[in-house]
Amino acid sequence: MEDLWELTREAGLLRLLDREAIPDPDTVGDWLRRMGNPETGRAGLVGLGQVRDTLNARLLRHDGHETYTLDVDATLIEAEKQDARWSYHGVKGYMPMLGFLFETPICLVEEFREGNVSPGAGHLAFYVACKTRLPQGKRIARYRADSASYQAELINELESDPVRWAITADQDVAVKAVMAGLAPGAWQEPERGCGYQVAETVHTMNETKAAFRLIIKREERRQRDLFDEDTTPYVYHVVASNWLAEEKTAHEVLVWHNQRGQAENFHKELKRGLGMEQMPSGDFGANAVFFRIGVLAYNLSLGFKRLACPAEWAPQTIATVRWRLMQVAGRLLRHAGQVVLRLVLDADRLAIWKDIRRRCWALSVAT
Repeated sequence: MEDLWELTREAGLLRLLDREAIPDPDTVGDWLRRMGNPETGRAGLVGLGQVRDTLNARLLRHDGHETYTLDVDATLIEAEKQDARWSYHGVKGYMPMLGFLFETPICLVEEFREGNVSPGAGHLAFYVACKTRLPQGKRIARYRADSASYQAELINELESDPVRWAITADQDVAVKAVMAGLAPGAWQEPERGCGYQVAETVHTMNETKAAFRLIIKREERRQRDLFDEDTTPYVYHVVASNWLAEEKTAHEVLVWHNQRGQAENFHKELKRGLGMEQMPSGDFGANAVFFRIGVLAYNLSLGFKRLACPAEWAPQTIATVRWRLMQVAGRLLRHAGQVVLRLVLDADRLAIWKDIRRRCWALSVAT
């Protein structure tokens, strides 16, 4: 409340926002609940989704790419809210699923979910929602995900588009049987002294329309649990993929698939950079609206870094850009009965501000 009271004294900010006052927390909470009210079809959430799609299309038109890698992953937001559900992690919270583009790491689509929703639910529909939101002339050409996406209907859709994909495979009975049938000579060390071995074979699921590569990585267990009934000497990681052998070796597929871990950094930016690690309400719909606003802010900040700021700022975090752009040292002075804030601005920083302003103006005219 004290922070909000301080904001109401910021005449410059209010003038920039064209507002007379900053809404108090109760007013904001009421607005979030109205926007996410299921009785109205969550019309506010739908409208914000249209804003997100329009913003993303404008950003992607300027990025110089025609094809993209889609990284799909869910993230846990812990919450002790009344309506929060228990997740498979053993804590209460929410489990939104997000689709990030690797080349231009905007969040293309986010789906706010209850914590108890199955991690494998709705992956085909989510992929379709992502691909239909790209501007004309651009497409998803590559797809990476964990085992929640290891589903025949999704794989069939990816094959028909066509999309190159790599998905962590479930180590079910069929996959374990394939692994057990590998000859000892099938295991190769991709790099001398790397500490693990790789083998591959061809596999299919009952309902997939085409066979695919099954790439298995194994490494020796470094430590045995005295109470672990599993006495196998190896730990296995299995990736299914339709990359052709002449396009990528088995090891190269594993390396490429591991790059999906970058999505974890996107999650951190969204949570820590914009405060999405906590939800403000006990109402699911209100939290869904709040989270979508956070995604909008994340995409705006990414577009700002990529299109308006110096090129070396692009990989920097939101917190770093905030510090470099706005956290400027200053001194409060009293002069002629007025309080004056004198900023310490060097010529380089002033030149950056002017260049950012020029680029923003050019973008507003172009789009």
